Amino acid sequence: MTFGNFLAFPLDQLPFIVLVLIISFTVHEFAHAYTAYKFGDPTAKLLGRVTLNPAEHISLIGMIFFVLAGFGWAKPVPVDRSRFRKPRLMGVITTAAGPVSNLVLAFIGVLAVFVVNHFHMLEHSTDGVNSAVYVFLQHFIRTNLILFLFNLIPIPPLDGYRILYDIAPQRAARSLSRYEQWALYIFLLLIFIPPLSRYTLGVLFQLRYPLAEALSWPLSRIYGFDIPWRLLL
Repeated sequence: MTFGNFLAFPLDQLPFIVLVLIISFTVHEFAHAYTAYKFGDPTAKLLGRVTLNPAEHISLIGMIFFVLAGFGWAKPVPVDRSRFRKPRLMGVITTAAGPVSNLVLAFIGVLAVFVVNHFHMLEHSTDGVNSAVYVFLQHFIRTNLILFLFNLIPIPPLDGYRILYDIAPQRAARSLSRYEQWALYIFLLLIFIPPLSRYTLGVLFQLRYPLAEALSWPLSRIYGFDIPWRLLL
């Protein structure tokens, strides 16, 4: 048995995975921190989190877990909603800023694919360079689309739950909080039980294809060709 047997990804693609995760996690957490700071909460700023320095956001254990198990985490950004002028509204925007940042990154990746293809930017490159660029862009787009979808699941500790909590009527929010103690177990079941993950996360992650097509639609009109996302992602 080789070391590669313990990984969730092919060993030769591991450098691309790690680089994509560093970028994606860093921008996601920075988006939370920056938005909270702009809305009047200095907590993240005082902790040095309003920065694009990966060292302030990346969790080494979370990264290792992602490489081994296929999912991981970054350091969560602390947010004091009592500092917001409109706590619920600004809380929703601050929370949503993380997943939305991943959607923006996915669009940047989609744009890069169109630009590279349209201008034949790699036609004089070696096969190795050509392959490396496309593998990186594939992982970059897929990872950010999945992070966007995954974080919108309304289960603690994901962003989707915090958004749901903030937009729900106060009575419903109090009811939700009573079930938070069970949320971790539900979360782990969804991750580690194959039949459950296949029919929940698996189905959810299929949405990355129509999402990629939606992001690329204006670009396909501009550049005059389509990208076969179901083959690439």
